[in-house]
Amino acid sequence: MALMITDECINCDVCEPECPNDAISLGELHYDIDPHKCTECVGHFDEPQCVQICPVACIPVHPQHVEGRETLFQKFQRLQAAKTR
Repeated sequence: MALMITDECINCDVCEPECPNDAISLGELHYDIDPHKCTECVGHFDEPQCVQICPVACIPVHPQHVEGRETLFQKFQRLQAAKTR
């Protein structure tokens, strides 16, 4: 389950540096989460750090990118392997 940032985002800049996978970037209107990089912090933390720190609670699960914990961990492993290359 990759996460997404909704239109309620106030561009407060706190989520981007918290993402261990560099999945969050500033889009045209608000911050965006790349679903190919988002592991909901599986492999790094027990809970998604962006969700924990967001002051307006605008980061729900992306309905088009529903993934189980095992799939998220496999994505984490792929991302880590790519970093070491």
